[in-house]
Amino acid sequence: MQIHPTAIISKKSILEDGVVVGPYCVINDSVKISKNTKIGSHCVIEGNTTIGESCEIFTGAVIGSRPQDLKFKGEKVYLEIGCNNIIREYCTLNPGTGEGSKTIVGDNNLLMAYSHVAHDCRIGSGCVLANNSTLAGHVTIEDKAVIGGIVAIHQFVRIGKLSIIGGCSKVVQDIPPFSTCDGHPARVYGLNLIGLRRTGLGRDAIKQIDQAFKLLFNSGFSLKHAIEKCEKELVKSEEVAYLLNFAKNSERGIARSCRKE
Repeated sequence: MQIHPTAIISKKSILEDGVVVGPYCVINDSVKISKNTKIGSHCVIEGNTTIGESCEIFTGAVIGSRPQDLKFKGEKVYLEIGCNNIIREYCTLNPGTGEGSKTIVGDNNLLMAYSHVAHDCRIGSGCVLANNSTLAGHVTIEDKAVIGGIVAIHQFVRIGKLSIIGGCSKVVQDIPPFSTCDGHPARVYGLNLIGLRRTGLGRDAIKQIDQAFKLLFNSGFSLKHAIEKCEKELVKSEEVAYLLNFAKNSERGIARSCRKE
């Protein structure tokens, strides 16, 4: 371990081999930081927070501070951060709210400067949250989603895997997987073709998703009718089945097409 002499670290915290702690950091009780994680200067890590291996946390990040929720009454809550995450300057991540609840961040994510992850959020793996992106409570972001800068996401919204949201968007409904979205409020513009190709999907799989998108978002049918037609007419590939299941189980409603329906 390399701990700067100005850092204040609780004797009750657990720091594993290879952890680096920069100047003027404060690490409180019940914090566990795993191997080879690097903490920049002036960071505060508190609460029942666990940080996985080989993360990089930059200057001024505040991790595990009490949730910004008026319902919170001091219950025992948790923040779990996986491995190989990059958390840039002045990000804030809060634990859950309500006894035993958790905020969970997966592996290999990039949270750019000033991003905020509120209580009870779930972030998958391989995601990017650009500068000043803001998650309200209970937001779910699935694997390999990209959130643009200055995007605000409403509480309980679900962001589907391999979707991308343009900067400055206002997100008040669920964002379908594999989509490109933008706007105020955010609407669906089409497929995230670059993301789909980068993840290794072949032409046939992408074509099947595209056919589903045309029925769901550009046919003029109601969502219920469009789902029914997809189930009757399209190849039931893994990706199409996942997309349809996402749409059927949306609780806040799913963002629709930018085109007039």
